[in-house]
Amino acid sequence: MPNKFPDDVHEESWCRLPLVERDDLPPGAQAIYDDHNDPNGNSHAGMRGPGGVRLHSPRLAELSRAAAYYLRHETGLAPRHREVAILTTAREFDSRFEWQQHERVGKREGVPAETIDAIKHRKPVDGLDPTDALIVRVGRQLWRDHRLSSELYADGIRVFGAQKFLDLIANMGAYSATAILLAAVDIQLPPDEEPLLPVP
Repeated sequence: MPNKFPDDVHEESWCRLPLVERDDLPPGAQAIYDDHNDPNGNSHAGMRGPGGVRLHSPRLAELSRAAAYYLRHETGLAPRHREVAILTTAREFDSRFEWQQHERVGKREGVPAETIDAIKHRKPVDGLDPTDALIVRVGRQLWRDHRLSSELYADGIRVFGAQKFLDLIANMGAYSATAILLAAVDIQLPPDEEPLLPVP
Protein backbone atom coordinates (compact mmCIF):
# COMPACT_ATOMS: atom_id res chain seq x y z
CA MET A 1 0.00 0.00 0.00
CA PRO A 2 1.59 3.31 -1.06
CA ASN A 3 2.36 5.83 1.70
CA LYS A 4 0.33 8.97 2.33
CA PHE A 5 1.94 12.13 0.96
CA PRO A 6 3.97 14.29 3.40
CA ASP A 7 2.03 17.08 5.10
CA ASP A 8 3.49 19.85 2.91
CA VAL A 9 2.70 18.07 -0.38
CA HIS A 10 -0.49 18.93 -2.29
CA GLU A 11 -2.59 15.91 -3.16
CA GLU A 12 -3.62 17.34 -6.53
CA SER A 13 -0.07 18.12 -7.69
CA TRP A 14 1.93 15.44 -5.79
CA CYS A 15 4.49 18.10 -4.76
CA ARG A 16 4.96 21.15 -2.50
CA LEU A 17 3.56 23.51 -5.13
CA PRO A 18 -0.09 23.53 -6.18
CA LEU A 19 -1.04 22.93 -9.78
CA VAL A 20 -0.69 26.16 -11.73
CA GLU A 21 -3.83 27.75 -13.16
CA ARG A 22 -3.90 28.30 -16.92
CA ASP A 23 -5.45 31.75 -16.64
CA ASP A 24 -2.52 32.91 -14.48
CA LEU A 25 -0.03 32.22 -17.27
CA PRO A 26 1.12 34.41 -20.19
CA PRO A 27 0.21 33.18 -23.69
CA GLY A 28 3.50 31.36 -24.38
CA ALA A 29 3.28 29.44 -21.12
CA GLN A 30 -0.41 28.70 -21.76
CA ALA A 31 0.65 26.79 -24.89
CA ILE A 32 3.02 24.70 -22.72
CA TYR A 33 0.22 24.15 -20.20
CA ASP A 34 -2.03 22.91 -23.02
CA ASP A 35 0.67 20.54 -24.27
CA HIS A 36 1.16 19.09 -20.78
CA ASN A 37 -2.58 18.48 -20.53
CA ASP A 38 -2.76 16.85 -23.98
CA PRO A 39 -2.67 13.03 -23.69
CA ASN A 40 -0.88 13.01 -27.07
CA GLY A 41 1.52 15.83 -26.15
CA ASN A 42 5.28 15.71 -25.60
CA SER A 43 5.24 15.36 -21.80
CA HIS A 44 5.76 11.98 -20.10
CA ALA A 45 4.21 13.13 -16.82
CA GLY A 46 1.90 15.99 -17.80
CA MET A 47 1.22 18.66 -15.21
CA ARG A 48 2.20 16.34 -12.34
CA GLY A 49 5.85 16.34 -13.30
CA PRO A 50 8.75 18.69 -13.98
CA GLY A 51 6.85 20.53 -16.71
CA GLY A 52 4.09 21.44 -14.31
CA VAL A 53 6.61 22.54 -11.69
CA ARG A 54 8.49 24.77 -14.15
CA LEU A 55 5.27 26.56 -15.11
CA HIS A 56 5.41 28.30 -11.73
CA SER A 57 8.22 30.24 -13.42
CA PRO A 58 6.60 30.84 -16.83
CA ARG A 59 9.67 32.36 -18.49
CA LEU A 60 11.82 29.44 -17.31
CA ALA A 61 9.25 27.04 -18.76
CA GLU A 62 9.31 28.85 -22.09
CA LEU A 63 13.10 29.08 -22.31
CA SER A 64 13.73 25.47 -21.28
CA ARG A 65 11.17 24.03 -23.68
CA ALA A 66 13.21 24.53 -26.85
CA ALA A 67 16.33 22.99 -25.30
CA ALA A 68 14.34 20.05 -23.95
CA TYR A 69 12.80 19.42 -27.36
CA TYR A 70 16.20 19.57 -29.04
CA LEU A 71 17.77 17.18 -26.54
CA ARG A 72 14.91 14.71 -26.89
CA HIS A 73 14.33 14.81 -30.65
CA GLU A 74 17.02 16.61 -32.67
CA THR A 75 20.50 15.61 -31.49
CA GLY A 76 20.78 12.58 -33.74
CA LEU A 77 21.47 10.36 -30.72
CA ALA A 78 19.70 7.01 -30.74
CA PRO A 79 16.73 7.17 -28.35
CA ARG A 80 18.14 4.13 -26.56
CA HIS A 81 21.40 5.95 -25.80
CA ARG A 82 19.53 9.05 -24.67
CA GLU A 83 17.54 6.93 -22.22
CA VAL A 84 20.66 5.19 -20.87
CA ALA A 85 22.07 8.66 -20.14
CA ILE A 86 18.85 9.76 -18.43
CA LEU A 87 18.59 6.58 -16.35
CA THR A 88 22.22 6.90 -15.26
CA THR A 89 21.56 10.48 -14.13
CA ALA A 90 18.32 9.55 -12.36
CA ARG A 91 20.11 6.76 -10.50
CA GLU A 92 23.08 8.90 -9.47
CA PHE A 93 20.69 11.53 -8.09
CA ASP A 94 18.36 8.90 -6.54
CA SER A 95 15.51 10.59 -8.40
CA ARG A 96 12.60 8.19 -8.01
CA PHE A 97 10.23 10.27 -10.11
CA GLU A 98 12.64 10.54 -13.05
CA TRP A 99 13.45 6.86 -12.81
CA GLN A 100 9.78 5.87 -12.65
CA GLN A 101 9.07 7.65 -15.94
CA HIS A 102 12.23 6.70 -17.79
CA GLU A 103 12.54 3.04 -16.91
CA ARG A 104 9.33 2.60 -18.90
CA VAL A 105 10.53 4.86 -21.72
CA GLY A 106 13.90 3.11 -21.78
CA LYS A 107 12.30 -0.30 -22.18
CA ARG A 108 10.13 1.05 -24.97
CA GLU A 109 13.20 2.48 -26.73
CA GLY A 110 15.08 -0.83 -26.55
CA VAL A 111 17.36 -0.43 -23.51
CA PRO A 112 18.18 -4.03 -22.53
CA ALA A 113 17.00 -5.33 -19.16
CA GLU A 114 20.58 -6.08 -18.12
CA THR A 115 21.59 -2.44 -18.74
CA ILE A 116 18.65 -1.15 -16.70
CA ASP A 117 19.46 -3.61 -13.92
CA ALA A 118 23.14 -2.61 -13.82
CA ILE A 119 22.25 1.08 -13.56
CA LYS A 120 19.46 0.53 -11.03
CA HIS A 121 21.57 -1.60 -8.69
CA ARG A 122 24.88 0.22 -9.33
CA LYS A 123 26.51 -2.92 -10.68
CA PRO A 124 29.69 -3.08 -12.78
CA VAL A 125 29.01 -2.54 -16.48
CA ASP A 126 31.49 -5.11 -17.79
CA GLY A 127 29.71 -7.37 -20.26
CA LEU A 128 27.04 -4.86 -21.22
CA ASP A 129 26.68 -3.48 -24.72
CA PRO A 130 29.89 -1.41 -25.12
CA THR A 131 28.10 1.85 -25.92
CA ASP A 132 25.67 1.45 -23.02
CA ALA A 133 28.62 0.72 -20.73
CA LEU A 134 30.49 3.80 -21.95
CA ILE A 135 27.51 6.07 -21.26
CA VAL A 136 27.09 4.67 -17.76
CA ARG A 137 30.81 5.04 -16.99
CA VAL A 138 30.78 8.65 -18.23
CA GLY A 139 27.73 9.53 -16.14
CA ARG A 140 29.01 7.82 -13.01
CA GLN A 141 32.37 9.53 -13.24
CA LEU A 142 30.89 12.97 -13.86
CA TRP A 143 28.39 12.74 -11.00
CA ARG A 144 30.68 11.02 -8.51
CA ASP A 145 34.07 12.58 -9.25
CA HIS A 146 32.98 15.85 -10.91
CA ARG A 147 35.47 15.28 -13.70
CA LEU A 148 35.89 13.20 -16.84
CA SER A 149 39.10 11.34 -17.50
CA SER A 150 41.02 11.82 -20.73
CA GLU A 151 40.38 8.16 -21.55
CA LEU A 152 36.61 8.34 -21.19
CA TYR A 153 36.49 11.66 -23.02
CA ALA A 154 38.46 10.17 -25.94
CA ASP A 155 36.19 7.11 -25.99
CA GLY A 156 33.11 9.33 -26.07
CA ILE A 157 34.44 11.41 -28.96
CA ARG A 158 35.45 8.26 -30.87
CA VAL A 159 32.05 6.60 -30.45
CA PHE A 160 29.73 9.59 -30.84
CA GLY A 161 31.72 12.43 -32.45
CA ALA A 162 32.03 15.82 -30.76
CA GLN A 163 28.50 17.13 -31.35
CA LYS A 164 26.62 14.03 -30.24
CA PHE A 165 28.89 13.46 -27.26
CA LEU A 166 28.44 17.03 -26.04
CA ASP A 167 24.69 16.70 -26.55
CA LEU A 168 24.73 13.45 -24.57
CA ILE A 169 26.49 15.25 -21.70
CA ALA A 170 24.08 18.19 -21.99
CA ASN A 171 21.19 15.73 -21.74
CA MET A 172 22.64 14.36 -18.50
CA GLY A 173 23.03 17.92 -17.25
CA ALA A 174 19.44 18.78 -18.09
CA TYR A 175 18.15 15.75 -16.21
CA SER A 176 20.39 16.51 -13.22
CA ALA A 177 18.77 19.97 -13.09
CA THR A 178 15.36 18.31 -13.23
CA ALA A 179 16.34 15.90 -10.46
CA ILE A 180 17.29 18.68 -8.05
CA LEU A 181 14.19 20.69 -8.96
CA LEU A 182 12.00 17.67 -8.18
CA ALA A 183 13.90 17.03 -4.95
CA ALA A 184 13.31 20.62 -3.82
CA VAL A 185 9.55 20.39 -4.32
CA ASP A 186 9.54 16.83 -2.90
CA ILE A 187 7.63 15.41 -5.83
CA GLN A 188 5.92 12.11 -5.06
CA LEU A 189 5.26 9.08 -7.21
CA PRO A 190 1.72 8.50 -8.44
CA PRO A 191 -0.15 7.20 -5.40
CA ASP A 192 -1.15 3.94 -7.12
CA GLU A 193 2.43 3.03 -8.20
CA GLU A 194 5.10 1.11 -6.32
CA PRO A 195 8.63 2.61 -6.58
CA LEU A 196 10.81 1.07 -9.28
CA LEU A 197 14.03 2.59 -7.94
CA PRO A 198 15.41 1.39 -4.59
CA VAL A 199 16.67 4.34 -2.55
CA PRO A 200 17.39 4.63 1.17
